[in-house]
Amino acid sequence: MYTALFFVVVAIVTAGFLLDCWLDYLNTTRWSDRLPDEVKDIYDEEKYARQQAYEKANYRLGLVSGIFNFLLVLGMLLLAGFAWLNTLTAGISLHPVWWALLFFGLLAFASDLLNTPFSVYDTFVIEEKFGFNKTTVKTFVLDKIKGWLVGGVIGGLLLALVIWIFGKTGSYFWLLAWAVISAFSVFMAMFYSNLIVPLFNKQTPLEAGELRAAIEEFSGKVGFRLDNIYVIDGSRRSTRANAYFTGLGPKKRIVLYDTLLNDLTPDEVVAVLAHEIGHYKKRHVAQGVLLSLLQTGVLLYLFALVVESPALSQALGVTPPNFHIGMVAFGILYSPVSTVTGLLMNMLSRRNEYQADTFAAVNYRPQALASALKKLSVKNLSNLTPHPIYVFFNYSHPTLLQRLAHLKTFENHES
Repeated sequence: MYTALFFVVVAIVTAGFLLDCWLDYLNTTRWSDRLPDEVKDIYDEEKYARQQAYEKANYRLGLVSGIFNFLLVLGMLLLAGFAWLNTLTAGISLHPVWWALLFFGLLAFASDLLNTPFSVYDTFVIEEKFGFNKTTVKTFVLDKIKGWLVGGVIGGLLLALVIWIFGKTGSYFWLLAWAVISAFSVFMAMFYSNLIVPLFNKQTPLEAGELRAAIEEFSGKVGFRLDNIYVIDGSRRSTRANAYFTGLGPKKRIVLYDTLLNDLTPDEVVAVLAHEIGHYKKRHVAQGVLLSLLQTGVLLYLFALVVESPALSQALGVTPPNFHIGMVAFGILYSPVSTVTGLLMNMLSRRNEYQADTFAAVNYRPQALASALKKLSVKNLSNLTPHPIYVFFNYSHPTLLQRLAHLKTFENHES
């Protein structure tokens, strides 16, 4: 029997899907067969046509997969699929921890399995066609299996601990659960590259030479102690280039994709790293961790207020209420709030990116960073003219043209 809250849940799911469709459509209005004036110094006609074809291929796949997943969730709601799965797993175990683990485990596994054809098409058709894919079938399958195992073990243990805390402390469980999740998040921020990344990729210290010497010289100049510089074998899966900063305190490290070293000059690599070091020097890393923990605390507090609400479980066709069904219903109801906080976080992230670019421009060479960004954008067939509203909702970074305009204001600066 449908309840008022059920229709609210359906409305939220539908509104979220329609918003995504609208935003994706807005981007299609920026497609053009003519090379836009603002990107003529970055793309030529041939490369731009290739980028547009890549954009269209990804849009079509995203539209099909989006519709599929929307219909899947809608079907689970209208046909009482969550209630059916709840009953099925109850027949195996009624222990709250095992019951929830079975419920979420089967739900996650089925969802991933049903979406695997889209991943296969994306990797072995689209990415292959446009020259990005280096993933073999063996690597793809092993990544899937390892992903399931890692997600099952880590996610399962964390979920089991949270449910156990709930059973022992009731409505005030959110405080202890917040402490546990916070400790886990900080631990993973520090040790992710040591514990998880090696399961999928090989990381080796950057060998001595011109590049390492240049990086160490710049690090010393800006007072950034950096002992850990690693190269990751990203070329095993893709030709895309990247670099990132990870870890906290003494466990911080810079990770460079081997493809990055092949595509950029040493001067450009140092400029990219100057940007990453700028994030650390401006305390963006710590800021991100703290904001994430704060959001988690608010989320857990709100969830604790309603987790045992009969109306929440009844919205998905389940009585009496239980933890895992309440968690699913609350997750859907919270999604509009999550959209708003996501917008705010993206706005903050874009501001932080400008600050990191400024740090690199002032302390190194703005021209080198601009050149690196151009090369990476062309290499990755990035969309240089996304719709502004799409950027507002979805981009954690300013667009390339916005970043280049910002860097241009420092073009007369000499480090």
